[in-house]
Amino acid sequence: MIGFLKFVVGLVVLIIGITWAINIKRPDIKDIGSIRKWTVNFSIKGLITGVILFVVIIIFLSSMGTINAGHRGVVLTFGAVSGRVLNEGLYMVVPLIQSVEVMSVRVEAYEASAASASRDLQEVSTKVTLNYWLDPLQVGVVYQTLGRAYEDRIIKPAIQEAVKASTAQYDAEKLITERAKVKEMIEKYLRDRLIIHGIRVDAVSLTDFSFSPDFTKAIEAKVTASQLALKAQRDLERIKTEAQQKIESAKAEAEALRLQKEQVTQVLIELRKIEVQRLAIDKWDGHLPTVVAGDKLVPIMDVFSAGR
Repeated sequence: MIGFLKFVVGLVVLIIGITWAINIKRPDIKDIGSIRKWTVNFSIKGLITGVILFVVIIIFLSSMGTINAGHRGVVLTFGAVSGRVLNEGLYMVVPLIQSVEVMSVRVEAYEASAASASRDLQEVSTKVTLNYWLDPLQVGVVYQTLGRAYEDRIIKPAIQEAVKASTAQYDAEKLITERAKVKEMIEKYLRDRLIIHGIRVDAVSLTDFSFSPDFTKAIEAKVTASQLALKAQRDLERIKTEAQQKIESAKAEAEALRLQKEQVTQVLIELRKIEVQRLAIDKWDGHLPTVVAGDKLVPIMDVFSAGR
């Protein structure tokens, strides 16, 4: 669209200039001096017209332009920030007076390495990836105060300070186990620091934590010892569990034997009663038992009968 408009304007101006040059008073073809004079005048006026047309076209074209998607245009008046910010699309400014600096407001990624120390004075090397974007309403302020070098001037130092301030709150081992908290602390620091300059934080990623070789070896040794201790503890718990299972099994067997013994004893008692009764029956001579009644023996059955 912009290219077409530029072409149309240039063509119109060119036609006007050519028409003006051609309309110069024509010479008498029979007068050689008149022809020479007309030729000189036509050439001079044609040259002047061409220069004027060229300047007009250049000036006109320089006042127009487009802002691509994801960008904003900062309008400068004689090189000073005017405070006007152009949105995406076609724009026109005052030629020779105003110019436009295009700034990206898309999410950008910036990666930096930061050296710091933990609370227990261990050296820590951290790689941080910051996703940020310029506030569209403050791109004029960003350009005015930082220009286009805002990454080197603000973002890089802010990352260094954020990492140093955050890692100093934790021991080296805690930096590994509580990495999420460290990330949140760094991200909060960067948000508060960069928003002042019109830079908004989208996300922060800690891509790597590395320590000195000696500390790394010590951590590996401690992890190995912890794993061995954990294995020994698990083995001990397993042995205790197995022993307890055996004890419970022995108790169950003892209880089962006791119950069996009680059952056998009860059966033996019953059998003994039956046997005693049978022996008593076998020894009976067929006579009923007698009791003394006065001076003679009376069968017990007669005593019962008399009582009735």
